[in-house]
Amino acid sequence: MKKIALIVAGGRGLRMGAELPKQFIALAGKPVLMWTIECFTKFDPEVELVLVLPADQFEVWEQLCSDHNFNLPVHLVEGGDTRFQSVKNGLESINGEGIVFIHDGVRPLVSKATLENCFNSAVEHGNALPVFSVVESLRKVITSGSQHVDRSEFRLVQTPQTFVVSGIQKAYQQPESDFFTDDASVYEAAGNTICLVNGNQENIKITTPVDLKIAEMFLKTGC
Repeated sequence: MKKIALIVAGGRGLRMGAELPKQFIALAGKPVLMWTIECFTKFDPEVELVLVLPADQFEVWEQLCSDHNFNLPVHLVEGGDTRFQSVKNGLESINGEGIVFIHDGVRPLVSKATLENCFNSAVEHGNALPVFSVVESLRKVITSGSQHVDRSEFRLVQTPQTFVVSGIQKAYQQPESDFFTDDASVYEAAGNTICLVNGNQENIKITTPVDLKIAEMFLKTGC
């Protein structure tokens, strides 16, 4: 079955404190986004690559590809004002059926095992949501203060959130809502049941300078 990696990279890097958007910041010698894309081509060299970027970042990306001799066939799609709109634009660029991995451009350490888990679940159940167990204690903020909650009842959500193309395209025909924080919430709101699969602990989202250092450490140790 055809595989499509829909990589969403619309960040401006505000929390990173850098002028360059975080997806373009150098990580172990090349932009974060290139590491992310290569996770998918190493999983399947025939995967179709769709990259959603703000229109004013197209030239930046093309220049970086030239500078780093990065020649993978990436189809660029213009992003929208919100993540919902950006993902919708990306999905509308996909023709035909297949399995689509919707992934954050700043998660460059997703493992082959996670991608396999996602693909197999999407083929069997129509979708897959990679998650990781919560290891820290949690507290719920309430009107009178806070209260302890059972962390075993919760999971940390990662990407790629993975779907049969037609199913997630249909879900994204809904009006946008503030409730939609990720693709799984959109899919679930359309009446579907979400299937959880194991993610990998290294699959962090690079948002701050600390995250960048952690990612570089993982790369140096071969994770």
